[in-house]
Amino acid sequence: MKQTNLKYSCLIAVLYFGMNVNGQTTPQDTVPKEQKIEEVVMIGYGSRKKVDNTTSISSIGADEVVKTKVLNASQAIQGKAAGVQVTASDSPGSTPTVMIRGLGTVLGGRTPLYVVDGMFMENINNINSNDILSYDILKDAAALAIYGNRAANGVIIITTKSGRGKLNVEYDGLVGLRTPLKTVKMANANEFVNYNNTANSFLTPPGRSFSTNQPYNTDWFKEITRTGIYNQHNVAISGSSEAAKYFFSLSNYDEQSILNGTDYNRTTIRTNNEFKISKKITLSQNLSVAFTNITPKPFSAFTNAYKQSPLVPVYYPSGQYGQPIWDANGNISYSGGRFNNVGNPVSQLNFNNEQNKSMLMQGGLKLDVEIMKGLKFTSQFSGEYSNYKAYNFSDDLSIWLAADPTRVPALFDGNAKNTLTNTKQDYYNWSLTNYLNYNRTFGSHNIDVMLGTESFVKNGIEELIVKRKDLGTVSNYWDLSGTEYINNILSLNSVKYNKNTTNSYFARAQYKFMNRYLLSATVRRDGSSQFADGNKWGTFPSFGAGWVISEESFMKDGFFNLLKLRGGWGRLGNQNVPLNYLPLASGNSYNYAFGANPVSNGVTINKGLDPNLGWEITEESSLGLDFGVLNNKLTGTFDVYNRETKNLILDVSNYLTSGQSDKFNSHVGSVTNKGIEASLNWSDKVGEDFSYSIGANYSFNKNELTRVNNANISPINGGSLGNGQWTKLFNATTVGHALGSFYLWEFDGYDANGNIKYKDNDGDGVTGSADADDRKYFDSYIPKSTLGVNISMTYKNWDFNLSGYGAFGFSVYNGKKAQRISGENVEASVANDYWTASNTNAGNPRPYTTIPIASTFFLEKGDYFRINNISVGYTIRNVVDYVKSVRLYVSAINPFIFTKYSGFNSELNADGNPYNLTGIELDSYPSLRTFVFGLNVNF
Repeated sequence: MKQTNLKYSCLIAVLYFGMNVNGQTTPQDTVPKEQKIEEVVMIGYGSRKKVDNTTSISSIGADEVVKTKVLNASQAIQGKAAGVQVTASDSPGSTPTVMIRGLGTVLGGRTPLYVVDGMFMENINNINSNDILSYDILKDAAALAIYGNRAANGVIIITTKSGRGKLNVEYDGLVGLRTPLKTVKMANANEFVNYNNTANSFLTPPGRSFSTNQPYNTDWFKEITRTGIYNQHNVAISGSSEAAKYFFSLSNYDEQSILNGTDYNRTTIRTNNEFKISKKITLSQNLSVAFTNITPKPFSAFTNAYKQSPLVPVYYPSGQYGQPIWDANGNISYSGGRFNNVGNPVSQLNFNNEQNKSMLMQGGLKLDVEIMKGLKFTSQFSGEYSNYKAYNFSDDLSIWLAADPTRVPALFDGNAKNTLTNTKQDYYNWSLTNYLNYNRTFGSHNIDVMLGTESFVKNGIEELIVKRKDLGTVSNYWDLSGTEYINNILSLNSVKYNKNTTNSYFARAQYKFMNRYLLSATVRRDGSSQFADGNKWGTFPSFGAGWVISEESFMKDGFFNLLKLRGGWGRLGNQNVPLNYLPLASGNSYNYAFGANPVSNGVTINKGLDPNLGWEITEESSLGLDFGVLNNKLTGTFDVYNRETKNLILDVSNYLTSGQSDKFNSHVGSVTNKGIEASLNWSDKVGEDFSYSIGANYSFNKNELTRVNNANISPINGGSLGNGQWTKLFNATTVGHALGSFYLWEFDGYDANGNIKYKDNDGDGVTGSADADDRKYFDSYIPKSTLGVNISMTYKNWDFNLSGYGAFGFSVYNGKKAQRISGENVEASVANDYWTASNTNAGNPRPYTTIPIASTFFLEKGDYFRINNISVGYTIRNVVDYVKSVRLYVSAINPFIFTKYSGFNSELNADGNPYNLTGIELDSYPSLRTFVFGLNVNF
């Protein structure tokens, strides 16, 4: 009820502002906002003409963001900007991983800073893409240093729309149908029986065989999926007068995903208003509220559907869930022994009873005061409040009964018949920014100077988690008032996480002489409560220079419409690193004897401390070239850069003589990212009716751990497959390799019996077996290069858009295939092409029943090129007096992919951690193909 009232309150307030302003326009009001944004780039606490900018910034307009009809705007900009890698999942509500010019940290945060209308954010999951006016990506340190200790992973500045001109009402609605882009054909019942009987025949003594006459042939992937469907409806009201500008939008996105039972709904409300209080004073207000409801289901169901045998029925004729149970004759039965430990994927989804609800409110006030000509003061306050709650109900008794159809409730010996976990979280963050900006032109000289201060408070999340057991039948797991549960609480956890406060001082100076010589410099001084005294403060400077060569007299009226050389250097910080804290004394007391002295009691400190621990520091130098020729029909940019994190924070262990066993954090390494970027775009018009644009961008980045200066760093054995095998290693031996590199045994063909052999990489003469020292590093999951292609055309009332994206030079691990053991399914290609005495060159070893070794046999090239979006639209203008235009459009999102990878999807986002499941296909969501039908109406 409170959320509903809030929605109506926002609507009434904005309509009040909209109905009480004059709809008249001034000449500048008639200039579209989009046109102005095309002329400038956002540079942090201000904007700059593109031609005057000395740094590397990619700017993406509103039309590019909304072309691909996806939930998250970051997914829509994939392939739109060089040097920006976007790894997305099609699971509803997921957060794409955005990596700008490589990965520079192991334990620190890896996501860029989002600045939305001046507010710091960690993601933009709550933003309606239709509300975005511009999307500016700050890439080099010369541009990023103005954000100091938050900028090491890049900065994305998003500006949302505001009102301009006469009253305008716009509606955009669509419906989309989703199916898997790529599927994997699994062995059918006959192929499964043949493969597993062959594998069991190699056992000593031979294992039991399956009967060749099986009653079921289940396609488990089909049983757990459906045709996904989503719809989105957006309404926006905007306009302006001499005294005010107003913008209001309301959007609802609703999706039923391809995984049965997974539902997602998001409603967003935004209001942006600007009031001209006097000739020199302007007050701006923005407010956004997002309500999200999710019914999640475990992605492990995809893995279980891959592994479960096709012999197992979804349901027995009795209606009970099918299980991998066989009798003495090798037939599927109600009773007998299990031939694998994989559960029923359908029952897994049906028994999962979980819901999440969240509300995120963000808003702020901004005051602009023109003190004198050229001198302006800006004060902005921004705040956000988040409220999240979730429940997870587990019917343990029913789950136990479903695992074996012969079980009866009386035999249940579990601790609880059911359990319910309720979670509540909330937090409040705010920032206050004040700055002065002076911009004047004196003859051929232009100066732009800015001085400011900023305070940011990130309050720690307050969390309450209650787990209870043996609930009676209830209809509402959110509200259990009146239910007796005090004596059934299994656990109660109430936590207030650490608060982080940052105080900052920053300055920027930009100078232009004769429209051709450009200089810029910034410095930011940040102090953070994240670190101990003596290490709280850091200084982050940068400088840049540019030369607009085409403005020189010897270049006038020449081939180049624009030719500009620019370069810069800067220092960045990363405060999203582990906390520095003094270890507490152990609670255990010990007796110590000192020679002949009496025994004394004492305590021990079991953890070291690095007194110099602070933020990670990244330095970068870059050089770029911008050009335009043939009346700017052909434009382009080229960039080269060298970025180094010099004081990488890692876990280390103290020397054995210290007596301390717990690891602690210290600055012990360095990581470099070196790369090149190129963008080209051709735009032209043929006659009066046809115009087109063809663009491409390419980037190459080499990531490398270049140094570790402490041999005691704690190793990370990552990429666990959940079967005792792991695929990644980080320690001192990782130097010279990319972060997230796979660490595996190397496949070396088959032995005389058709078993996999491994190369003797340590030269100890032991061949064939999995000698621990034979492991070596292989490619990382991070693409070395990316390619984006974008084409747009318009002919009279028709418009056509196509975009494609490719990632190359990386590997992924086929985790589902590598997890298989006895009695689990295999791919059809494996079941029909395995080693035999007459087929020694087969693509797979002889059938086996043991856990596979983590080797390059399961490591595949992940390279792909995908058509991201194809859309065709038709616009009818001036339909009636009060309808300006109606546009009908159809889109195909991810219709085609070109790849040799044998799994579902090589774009494996996971949680973005290089040493977790990122780059490993295990419990992952498939990529989807989507067909969208939409309608846009402007009133």
